[in-house]
Amino acid sequence: MENTLLPNPFEMILQYAKFIEDLAPFLGLLTEILWGWIWFFLPFILWPIVKERWLFWREEIRDDPYVLLEIRIPGEMTKPIRAMETVLSGFWQIYGPPNWFEQWWEGKSNPDFSLEIASIDGIPHFLVRAPAKQRVVFEQHIYAQYPQAEINEVEDYTTKVPKNIPNEKWDIWGTDYKMINDCFPLRTYRDFETEREATEEKRIDPIASLLEGLSKLEKGEQLWIIIKAEPVTDDESGFMKKAKKEYQKLAGRKEKPPPFSFLEDFFNTLTGYPPKKEAPEDEAFPEMKLTPGEKEKVAAIERKMSKQFFKCFIRYAYIAKRDKFSGSRIKIPMSYFNHFNIPGMGTIIPHAETITKVKQNWYDWFWKIEERLYVKKRRMFRNFLRRVPAFFPVSKGDEKFILNVEELATIYHFPSKVSAPPSVIQRVEAKKKEAPHDLPTE
Repeated sequence: MENTLLPNPFEMILQYAKFIEDLAPFLGLLTEILWGWIWFFLPFILWPIVKERWLFWREEIRDDPYVLLEIRIPGEMTKPIRAMETVLSGFWQIYGPPNWFEQWWEGKSNPDFSLEIASIDGIPHFLVRAPAKQRVVFEQHIYAQYPQAEINEVEDYTTKVPKNIPNEKWDIWGTDYKMINDCFPLRTYRDFETEREATEEKRIDPIASLLEGLSKLEKGEQLWIIIKAEPVTDDESGFMKKAKKEYQKLAGRKEKPPPFSFLEDFFNTLTGYPPKKEAPEDEAFPEMKLTPGEKEKVAAIERKMSKQFFKCFIRYAYIAKRDKFSGSRIKIPMSYFNHFNIPGMGTIIPHAETITKVKQNWYDWFWKIEERLYVKKRRMFRNFLRRVPAFFPVSKGDEKFILNVEELATIYHFPSKVSAPPSVIQRVEAKKKEAPHDLPTE
């Protein structure tokens, strides 16, 4: 048997060098082609960035005014959460997406609004930021369900702190939220005992824990929560199509194949191609094989699709003087939003890329940690002042998600007197009434 010798490593290196040398002309030609035709690919590469910047510029020029309305809740308010769902259904009617010319040239966009809670020095405030032109719409729907409430236009609370936060006296901590698979609903008031209890004292309202925490803030501390909502349909969001695919996937249904075209029918007639077979009888009703948990998920998707929905983003920020800054305060909204998560279905979690914290990885633990943290805090503060989503003016696609009107009302609603007594939140004790319309003036 002949002995086989191992290849000489120096010969291998020489062969590899010769191969690279022979390949050099081809690589040079390829480089020349790429440099000569790069102008052809640049528009496709830069178009997403240019599109976002153009729309941002046109909207900045237009700059439609907004008003900030504070809602003071009546002292004897006993309305259930379902009343807030009716209010938000009324807000949805501001829906009005622009056409192509209005969007790209006039800078118009689909109207939106924001639901906000701001605790200033331990005093919680419920606010709605709405387009000035649509103010009457918002007021009439709030008064329709809460006739004893008071609505007043107020100065923006974000303007009452220094504009250069974080600085030597003030610090900030904040995060945006994202939703894992927004086809599934969050836990709503129908899942709590709220609507099943006859007496108000037995009702459960998770917002009570939030208001209790907000009322404990001291002077020099502020906590801001914002839920910005844009009324949308399937034309703008594609939500119904995505939810139906998820529904069919869970239900075990296969998508129906598209019908044959004229040419396909003609070809099948000539060739005698057999038509597609129908599904066997045991595969015709896959829903019968679903487990109880799968049936619950299918029903949950159907329930979410059955109501009006909004494209939303959620953000909160804790701002305080450095001598008052407390790390325990940042957990107050986190524990509140956790009430609405359903394991395996609708879940909202802090968006890791937006948290005002810099993780020290093994490859960059030493690289300008303080500077990067400062930039994240400045971006968070600036986005809150302008009420714009994370990563604005570009989008990563997961900073906004779909909530239907029932989910939105569960997260943001006015508490009853039992869930939030006057010691926790300021209330209207006496309603101011106008004079009768038929009162004589002379």
